[in-house]
Amino acid sequence: MAKAEISDYEQQRQANIAERDALLKQLALDAASAAFRPKPVSRQPANGGAAHKKKQTVKKVKEEIAPRRTSSRLAGLTADSEVAKRKAEDEYEAVQQAARVKRMRVSGDIDLTDAVVAGKGWDKSENFLVDVFSRGAKPYERTFGDSEVKETSDKELRALREKMSGLELYEGFEPNRIKITPERIYSLGFHPEPSKALIFAGDKLGNLGIFDASQTSNPAPKQEPVKAEELDPDDPEFDDDLPTPAITSFHLHTRTISAFQFSPLNASHLYTASYDSSLRLLDLTKSSSTEVYGPSASDDDEPLSGIEVDPVSPHILYFSRLDGFVGRHDTRIDAASATDVYQLSEKKIGGFSIHPQYPHFLATASLDRFMRVWDLRKMQGKGAARGPVCVGEHQSRLSVSHAAFNSVGQVATASYDDTVKIHSFEGMGGWAAGHTLEEDAMEPTVTIRHNNQTGRWVTILRAQWQTQPSDSVQRFCIGNMNRFVDIYTAKGEQLAQLGGDGITAVPAVAQFHPTNDWIAGGTASGKLCLWM
Repeated sequence: MAKAEISDYEQQRQANIAERDALLKQLALDAASAAFRPKPVSRQPANGGAAHKKKQTVKKVKEEIAPRRTSSRLAGLTADSEVAKRKAEDEYEAVQQAARVKRMRVSGDIDLTDAVVAGKGWDKSENFLVDVFSRGAKPYERTFGDSEVKETSDKELRALREKMSGLELYEGFEPNRIKITPERIYSLGFHPEPSKALIFAGDKLGNLGIFDASQTSNPAPKQEPVKAEELDPDDPEFDDDLPTPAITSFHLHTRTISAFQFSPLNASHLYTASYDSSLRLLDLTKSSSTEVYGPSASDDDEPLSGIEVDPVSPHILYFSRLDGFVGRHDTRIDAASATDVYQLSEKKIGGFSIHPQYPHFLATASLDRFMRVWDLRKMQGKGAARGPVCVGEHQSRLSVSHAAFNSVGQVATASYDDTVKIHSFEGMGGWAAGHTLEEDAMEPTVTIRHNNQTGRWVTILRAQWQTQPSDSVQRFCIGNMNRFVDIYTAKGEQLAQLGGDGITAVPAVAQFHPTNDWIAGGTASGKLCLWM
């Protein structure tokens, strides 16, 4: 029988098979010969140094929180078999056991370094909670008193401490009887007249109260009665037989009077700043209050946080806003060009001050944690970005509430990091326009630990200088959360801690008389404390 002929297709297929077999045999021979070859010798670098090896990264072994599920198919288990069911039950029980362990309380000690869940890593050296307990207000607990005064070895300092600690609480009326404003006091100050103590106070609702401390506690005409819900049950004002001090009050603004200042040229002129976005001039002789500045549109909301009158050019008013702007207004011009505003912070400016001798220098304190010094003689930028040159800045750990210049160029700040800092700038009168300072020159020369945690219901504490001390010793006062007023020198030496019977709230808003050693403190209930 004749052999069947092979088709072209079959011939091609067999040829492909033969070619593939030959290729596989060749690959097998190459692999076998490679196993017997000597390893290549590594060459050293030409300079004789050791070869650089790539640093291996250490892989972190992730701790298992709960048992992992495993694949039954990869384990060779048949689905729905008894072995697979037991495996699933064991895994479920392991997960439940891990969950129970996770919910169990920890009876031992816990190191916070190991307990951080989210946020910044914990560092004991930067523990911001270390003195939280000591921050809390401890009413009537003194931190400075007669023993500290007696132990003072420096004669001059001791004499000054005895003098300031000897100030006595006003005896004409008890502090809880002198309700100078209906609501919480935000601003406070003395009239500059040295022969009579006249105290002015601005409150939360725009009322300005005036109290004459020369009056006695003889029965006086009753004022408009205060609503019963505004008084404490134990408040003496419930007793109609007690004398009532004569207090005059005006409603000048629709919102909080945040600051006020007397004109250096005319002591009967009082400028007030308010959260209602306006500056007003109260003329005490004419018995009138006139708006001197306000936004162009009546519905614009630009709350003002401070005001300063230029001591060299009293027709120039400076003001700060809660949105980070500082403005300069010329009262002689009744036009939009009378006001220049500069954005000096992206956040709230809580307080500012101008240098009493060189008013072109300005210090600001803001919510962004910076105290900055500015030179108004030199401007930079264009359009909305135009503003004064920043001389320097200092950053605190938390927001800075206020910055106040004294007459010798020192700036006192109070911050929510529980510090009062004194920054000293010498020779400011000789600085050229646009002069800047290095970071080290902006560091405080004195740092005082001070509880500034006021909370929601107490007005923010501010360090306020005595503007013209009779003995030339620079000193400032600041409210104390333990219901006192503290007095310090520019060197950080505490002079006194003023208190007394009848003070039932924190005198948070504290101010010196410009020249006399009189100090006033205002509380959140509108009450006045006075030491003379």
